[in-house]
Amino acid sequence: MTHPAPTRRDHLSTALTLAARGVPVLPLHKGKVPFANCPACLYTSCGGRPNMKTPGPCQCPRPCHAWAAATTDPVTLTGPAWAPAWKQAAAVAWHPGGIGLTVVDLDHADAVAWARRTLPATRTVPTTRGEHWIYQGAMTSANDVLDGVDVKSTMVYARWLGPGTGTMTTLPNTVRALIVKKPSPVRPVTMALPAGGGECLHRTPAYLERGIAMAEQRITAATNGVHATVYRTFLAVLSTHGRCGCLTETHVARLFAAAQTKGESPRHCADAWSNARIALGM
Repeated sequence: MTHPAPTRRDHLSTALTLAARGVPVLPLHKGKVPFANCPACLYTSCGGRPNMKTPGPCQCPRPCHAWAAATTDPVTLTGPAWAPAWKQAAAVAWHPGGIGLTVVDLDHADAVAWARRTLPATRTVPTTRGEHWIYQGAMTSANDVLDGVDVKSTMVYARWLGPGTGTMTTLPNTVRALIVKKPSPVRPVTMALPAGGGECLHRTPAYLERGIAMAEQRITAATNGVHATVYRTFLAVLSTHGRCGCLTETHVARLFAAAQTKGESPRHCADAWSNARIALGM
């Protein structure tokens, strides 16, 4: 017997049920992409994009993108900001780290076989191509820790596919070790820089160096709203140092490296840099 696909009303009902149990949730668009819940936000980061009418930093009073938008507040979930989103929602997402859990996302049969050989049994949820193994305990998230294995906990969302079966057990050190054995190197970047020709304000090399160092410190000190902090920092650097041609690839790589240590992906860094340039007319 086949069961009908969940309707959009079903997704909202599921979200409200989860929220009542203390699970932070948010709507997902088709393709497992989160909705932005304000006109100035990207789907996964704050700041504008070229085809938006109002590019620039998000003016929301709180984080409103991806995992940071997950909430247990029924007023927010049913309010005007997300009412259009639920009408188009294709799925519900939840923030595992928000309730002290970790999802080991196993993307194919070989990954599932590895987990059965290596990890302690816990609650499992079938996915389209593999399984989610859910453990008690939160940790830093990381993608591609092994072939077909992602770790989803803090600062990420996972698609809600049901409560699963089995007894949830404590997050094993084997999973924690996946992200500390071989830390992912910062990927090199090649970004377009503004053309020179403007008046140079860098009276000494120390002026530019101090500006880059302060920008790195601002990014690494961020405790929440990392996407927005990265964008605004890039915007500040470009507005001060970006028009005379003194800013080099080395300087940009340092900024990207600082952002990646806070969990930003190279793509998010590139998007934030591009959006900052567009906002400044570069």
